[in-house]
Amino acid sequence: MSTDPIAARSRPGWFSRLVGGARKRDRMLPLYRAIVAAARDPLWYREGQVPDTVTGRFDMLAAVTALLLVRMERLEGAEAKRDSVLLTELFIADMDESLLEIGVGDYSVGKHVGRMVGALGGRLTAFREASTEHDFSPAVHRNIFHEAPPGDDALALVTARLAAFDKALAGLSHSALVEGRLPTP
Repeated sequence: MSTDPIAARSRPGWFSRLVGGARKRDRMLPLYRAIVAAARDPLWYREGQVPDTVTGRFDMLAAVTALLLVRMERLEGAEAKRDSVLLTELFIADMDESLLEIGVGDYSVGKHVGRMVGALGGRLTAFREASTEHDFSPAVHRNIFHEAPPGDDALALVTARLAAFDKALAGLSHSALVEGRLPTP
């Protein structure tokens, strides 16, 4: 993922040209930066043994983003719905920029981004269910470790941290979210 999500909106990529409106997304940058920081927390990769690879980092970013989108779904009003769309657009723009940075050709970026958006949708479904049922283990097992956790301790740690993060998010207001005032996962 791009080291600075602002780079994702400054480059007029295919997605920006398609939907425009990078300025509308600017208000969501503090939240997206906080999501990226939470997903890059070294504890996930050291103690949690999430693979410190492009795929592992994507998995954590998608999981944290999905939990934020679940929280925003539960907020009332059109503003929260609009902001969840803007947050998703920032995620897509960041993925677009990241793929270009790692050398994926311009012509195939759209296909790769489409798969990543599909993966985010899958995570959204899995973590929405986990949040509702208060059981994160299946979602973490399937979406972070891809059915092959490095051990029970790592699985338990990542599961507990994501569950605690979800619980802490439930107490945050819409304005706190938009300002990027997230709890430490």
